[in-house]
Amino acid sequence: MKIKALAALSASVAMIALASGPAQSQSKTRSISQSTAAEAAQQHPQIVEEFGGEDDAARSAYVRSVGAKVAAQTNITGGANAFRITTLNSPVMNAFAVPGGYLYVTRQLVGLMNDEAELASVLGHEAGHIAAQHSKERQRAGLLSQILAVGAALVTGSSQIGQLASTVTQGMFLSYSRKQELEADDLGVRYITAAGYDPMASASFLGSLGAATSLEARAAGRDDERSTPSWARTHPLSADRVTRATKQAQATRRTGGLRNRDQFLAQIDGVMVDDDPKQGVIDGRTFSHPDLKLRFTVPDGYGMQNGARAVSIVGQRGQAQFLGGAFNGDLSTYMAAAFRAVVGENAQVNASQPRSTTVNGIPAAYSTARVATQQGQVDLTIFAYQWDSNSAYHFALVAPAGSGLGPFTSMVQSVGRLSASEAAAIRPRVIDVVTVGRTDTVQTLANRMAYNDLKVERFRVLNGLAANANVTPGQKVKLVVFGSR
Repeated sequence: MKIKALAALSASVAMIALASGPAQSQSKTRSISQSTAAEAAQQHPQIVEEFGGEDDAARSAYVRSVGAKVAAQTNITGGANAFRITTLNSPVMNAFAVPGGYLYVTRQLVGLMNDEAELASVLGHEAGHIAAQHSKERQRAGLLSQILAVGAALVTGSSQIGQLASTVTQGMFLSYSRKQELEADDLGVRYITAAGYDPMASASFLGSLGAATSLEARAAGRDDERSTPSWARTHPLSADRVTRATKQAQATRRTGGLRNRDQFLAQIDGVMVDDDPKQGVIDGRTFSHPDLKLRFTVPDGYGMQNGARAVSIVGQRGQAQFLGGAFNGDLSTYMAAAFRAVVGENAQVNASQPRSTTVNGIPAAYSTARVATQQGQVDLTIFAYQWDSNSAYHFALVAPAGSGLGPFTSMVQSVGRLSASEAAAIRPRVIDVVTVGRTDTVQTLANRMAYNDLKVERFRVLNGLAANANVTPGQKVKLVVFGSR
């Protein structure tokens, strides 16, 4: 979380997604329009910023080189030169395409992959969405509704309340229909096969992603959709989809092909996984920021997603966002600006008189306003903290009308300062590629994983190992260990 005023990407990203024409036969060569490419280029810096910046330069160059091999197999004029591929420094497992030829993949998703062919399959899938012009087939009303719903589960009559969560910007790259997903799967298999990769890579990665999805839900103690990694939310998973990808691979009659496992593992050795401490880290239900020296804990059953601008909190009874903004020493003025950031500069907000309090020695104040949405009325509360003379942070909370703070009472009271030693103890998690020794087992290797729970399960998912699979001496495997800052 980089602390700055709330500013979601403009709706022009969504408009880009509507600019393309209907899906065409892949036998026809087509060009990406200059206007669509220009709009995507204009939005690119904002997308990169929202997802935490670009990943390590050398690793990004490697991902681009793999993507270029796949993009060259599409029906797009210019082949690889028509696409721009970016690896994002994001802890969210995601990949998406923006019409205009811009493909994005996060370091977290790359870390789940086990070879170059699996990377190629994801990039091929996203290139397939561009080549098949799937964005045009989503209706404008439905798209905008999804954009708002992803952030705050609200589609409102007001201008911006639905953009409450920072995940709105990430939600602009939204789910396709089942038919479109299957078509992109098919195209991805076709592209990677033509590029010389093993066509079975698509099915193997979908299998790993399904296992990771289940594990994340289990680790979070939830089985609802909110616990699902973003790539799985925007690319719905199913067992039959893995089976279908396997059949598509078999239909190519290609036995084997490039996997380039050793080269791939060498490239991702040392890649950060999970949260970047520079943006704060999520550990269970607690968010901690070592640089800002703050922390808070969300209610049981609520999930968090850390973004470049804010932390989003989502649960059954409400949604919230934690962020900061410009502060001139007056907390009331700060809160008024926070209300406007949510509902819009010109909207009328009848908020209650701010009530002053103290939370763990920190001066604070809060105020609630009743806001009308298309789903009915809700309570919007701003709970602000004067961190020091020059900075303030706040929660923007949405809960059912009449509940005020609702389920978030314990959360707003949990905000506190980290000690210097507590902040120094927060380190990044990174992938460490190791060679299995003669006495190593799944258990002994898993014991080295930098997690407090589900070590064996995490090790198996990370390495694409089935429940009964063993490791063999000389085999290279991935561990997640603590790195240094």
